[in-house]
Amino acid sequence: MKILVILNDPPYGTERSWNGLRLAGSLSQRRDLEVRVFLFGDAVGCAVANQKVPDGYYHLDRMVSAALRHGGEVGCCGTCMDARAIREESLVDGARRSSMDELTDWTIWADKVAVF
Repeated sequence: MKILVILNDPPYGTERSWNGLRLAGSLSQRRDLEVRVFLFGDAVGCAVANQKVPDGYYHLDRMVSAALRHGGEVGCCGTCMDARAIREESLVDGARRSSMDELTDWTIWADKVAVF
């Protein structure tokens, strides 16, 4: 089965992106599933590497990396990155700049889509 997870919320301030990445990470560990994650809007900040957060807070960049290590794919909306002055070089290894056309392809590819 092929699953697409789409995140919209900022990395911190709400728990929606955290929960979406928790799901993506868990799904990516299943051998019979293919997982792709698309980050829209403020969610592109989830994939920025080397985040500094207070002790006791979750690190969404590490969660993105974990999903990638388990075979997931992560695309970041290029228009959203530009609006936030985030360069591709700032992303965790494996996450990449993407586009609406690729999200369209991924949506057609997916058997299920979860939106957070």
